[in-house]
Amino acid sequence: MSTIAIVGAGTGLGAAVARRFGREGFAVALVARDQVRLDALARDLATAGVAARGYAADVRHGDALRRVLRDAAAELGPVEVLQYSPIPSRAFLKPVFETTLDDLAAAVEFSVLGSFTAVDAVLPAMRAARTGTIVFVNGGTAVRPRAGYAGTSVAFAGESAYAEILNTALAGSGVHATQLVIPGAITPEDPARSPETIADVIWELHTKHEGFRHFLTPMDPPEA
Repeated sequence: MSTIAIVGAGTGLGAAVARRFGREGFAVALVARDQVRLDALARDLATAGVAARGYAADVRHGDALRRVLRDAAAELGPVEVLQYSPIPSRAFLKPVFETTLDDLAAAVEFSVLGSFTAVDAVLPAMRAARTGTIVFVNGGTAVRPRAGYAGTSVAFAGESAYAEILNTALAGSGVHATQLVIPGAITPEDPARSPETIADVIWELHTKHEGFRHFLTPMDPPEA
């Protein structure tokens, strides 16, 4: 059985993606910091017939993240899809003049080093199998930096650059790296922005392997 590993799994987008891929026969590795919440989510998914298991790790702790992704592959099946979508800390969403060096370093650890570690843990097996998808999910600051959100603006830019480099380097290998930019908030009540809609988009990114950067909805014009 193939596995999707969702780094940053929660009850919103993570659960919707888990259900979407579960319907297609994937096992689901749920990765986040809180084992109790992950176990509860896995039980909920099981009632819908989704084989899911929780693996607790902080994306800023590289050894732990690498270990749980390898454990997931050994216990559930090879990781064919990696989704990197942890929710940034509020400390990364400060205005630039309020952002400290520690805030910025943590944001880079979270978005750049964390994504690199996650990819490094699963990519060798994907390349050997000549199949796989790596999906980087980011907010709008990934492509349009904002002074009011300094940490994510800098860190998402680095993550985006890494993702695009991967996309280029993996061309023709059977493994595809792609980015989904979600401008604004995920809104369960809005059919265009609901977790279920986004899950369908991520499924299409996996099955079609087309292009690098995709937008859930168009970006608003930049402020004057």
